[in-house]
Order: sequence, then structure tokens, then C-alpha cells
Amino acid sequence: MEALYGSLKGVVRTRAGYAGGTKENPTYYSLGDHSETVQIDYDPSVIPYGELLDMFWAYHDPTEPSSCQYAAIVFCHDEKQRTAAEDSKDRLERRIGRTVLTQIRHYVGFYLAEDYHQKFYLRGTPEFFKEMSAYYPLTRDLVNSTAATRINGYLGGLGSIDAIRQEIDGYGLSPSAQRRLLVRVEKRQK
Repeated sequence: MEALYGSLKGVVRTRAGYAGGTKENPTYYSLGDHSETVQIDYDPSVIPYGELLDMFWAYHDPTEPSSCQYAAIVFCHDEKQRTAAEDSKDRLERRIGRTVLTQIRHYVGFYLAEDYHQKFYLRGTPEFFKEMSAYYPLTRDLVNSTAATRINGYLGGLGSIDAIRQEIDGYGLSPSAQRRLLVRVEKRQK
């Protein structure tokens, strides 16, 4: 899910983690009552919250029951977000004619997942991961990087060639890595 939002204009950063439970400092192998989730930092003047919700509904089956670990949940930071989430859920139920099981809950806190869960597609592509790791030697900086977020999204098969062309020079990639990433995105869109 992290890559889903990474290439969207206006998304500043995505981070994989855990939320919704009561256990202190959960880990992948000791989640307690938390669910795996993605934290999205975004600029609402560029991408509205409703657009993030539309993407969320489109990329998972909200009618499918799930375990606590993989529960589909929208964590709302305030009443405005809650209202928008509830309204979008209601519209979706009317459109599909089925009950949406996705939960809408108040945000209480977020625990960052282990490093190996962050930027999954970037980590799985050594040629790009090596360059980004050289640019961001500290893992926390890589995880919080907008450039790494973007590259992860494009490597995950999302985002348009036009969008990446507009901003690729700011990613910190070498010219040859830029060309290779552009070729990958172009091939995917054909």
C-alpha cells in the first residue's frame, strides 16, 4: 500500500507501520492488536484528502473480511477527515450495493515498521536502492525522503511518465539511473 500513494503529486512521504492497537512498540512478529498501515504526509493544497480516499477505496476490496493484522482502516486525525471518510464510504456502499467492512477510526498513534518494510519496491531494486542509500546514508532519512517515496511508487508500477519527467531531476539519481527509471515507467505505460 505504501507505493500506491508514493508517486502522487502532493504526497510528501509514506511510511509503513502499525496503528490502531494498544500494545506499546509493536513489531511485525509481535503486533498485538495493531494493524499494518501506511502513514501518508501530504500537502492538501496540492492533493485533497478526498483524492487519497478515492485511491484507498479503488485499491483494496472493502467488502472482504480481514484479520486484525491486515484490517482495512482509515485513521482520521480530526472530525473533518472523519466526515469525509464516512461520506466517501457511504457513497461507495450505494455505488456497489454492498456493505463496506473497512473501519473508520480516530487516529491515536503510529509506530514505524522495521526498516525492511519501508520502501518495499525501492529496496527490491538494488540498482536504485544503492544510489538512494548513498544519498541518504541514515535509514530514517531514506524512509522520510520524498524522493525515495516517489521512486518507490514508480517502481511499484504507479504514476505517469509525464509526472516523473517533471520531477525526476530532483530525486538525487545519477543520469544513468534516471534514464533506467524512465525506461521502466515508459514500458509499463505501453
